[in-house]
Amino acid sequence: MFNQNKLTIPDLISVGVFTALYFVLVAVATFACALLPSVGNILLPAVAALISGSVYMLLVAKLQKFGGITIMGLVMGLFFFVSGHFVLSFAANIVCGLAADFIAAAGKFKSKKLLLASYVVFSYGLTGPILPLWFMKDAYIANLTARGKDAAYIDTLFAPINGGSFAASMIAILVCAVIGGLFGQKMMQKHFEKAGIVA
Repeated sequence: MFNQNKLTIPDLISVGVFTALYFVLVAVATFACALLPSVGNILLPAVAALISGSVYMLLVAKLQKFGGITIMGLVMGLFFFVSGHFVLSFAANIVCGLAADFIAAAGKFKSKKLLLASYVVFSYGLTGPILPLWFMKDAYIANLTARGKDAAYIDTLFAPINGGSFAASMIAILVCAVIGGLFGQKMMQKHFEKAGIVA
């Protein structure tokens, strides 16, 4: 089903480099979303998906082995977990990273359509830090209070949290990931050709 070759030390170094680049782009998205204090948190995964497609597609084109995408998801999940987010943030990145790896592997890392689908799924990993806003509200508030956040901050954070905003956030991730993924594939066209990646 997928390339059975094990990841080598150079492969792992490449994964580390691309994970670092992806992390930087997520940080850029975080700063951009901070300009929208009421809805910035729930828009972060979509904004990150919009600007990170090139890094993801280049990683796949260069590696073409199972495990790289999973490792990137694992590293991002660990970062969110150790930075004080709920365990759900860790789980979402792991599940989505592993699923994305399997999807890409189903096309032997050479199908543009499956790579795009893989990127979309991977992008949902960044919902880990925001899903508790909807599904673990009381625990989230308790966590914020313990970290010294005041009532005004908490009220602002939860003001847009409802069923409609959840649906809008999930749809925004889908749309932005498709756009970001297609843009990434367009930018990586020469690398794709060398790697034998086809439509």
